[in-house]
Amino acid sequence: MGRWRPPQPRSSKYITSEGYQRLNQELKYLWKVKRPEITQSVKEAAAQGDRSENAEYIYGKKQLREIDRRVRYLSKRLEDMVVVDRAPDPDKRDTVFFGAWVTLLDENEQEKCHRIVGPDEIDAGSDYISMDSPLARLLLKKQLGDEICLIKPDGNEVWYEIIKVDYEGS
Repeated sequence: MGRWRPPQPRSSKYITSEGYQRLNQELKYLWKVKRPEITQSVKEAAAQGDRSENAEYIYGKKQLREIDRRVRYLSKRLEDMVVVDRAPDPDKRDTVFFGAWVTLLDENEQEKCHRIVGPDEIDAGSDYISMDSPLARLLLKKQLGDEICLIKPDGNEVWYEIIKVDYEGS
């Protein structure tokens, strides 16, 4: 069995202005602050002599590779991004589009609020869902009051009703 894996499907290139700013700040931090610090520590570790058994040198070089990989990824990704920074027209504010905060009511009468964002903005513990996720795909272009049925991987169905759509923030 080989190591070849089929390429991952390309994720959407849309991003909110807040997400774009966050990724751009990360890129600047890595390039202007973190990388020079690590480079200096590697330089100091290299000056100590034998590099083959110098843990600080080896670890520093590994950190530099990781930083460079992330910088390359962010640079390429930010070039291709499409920043969505405006809300829909007032007559379409009850329809779910990219960037909307959507409040859902499930079968147990519990409310859940999610914001539909680009795949690069997803953060563990946040209420953001990727526009490529199954739930977001069901929600996009639905309107206030619509019901949707999400089929989970185990085959169970979950019904939701859209009770609020907001573009200002939750």
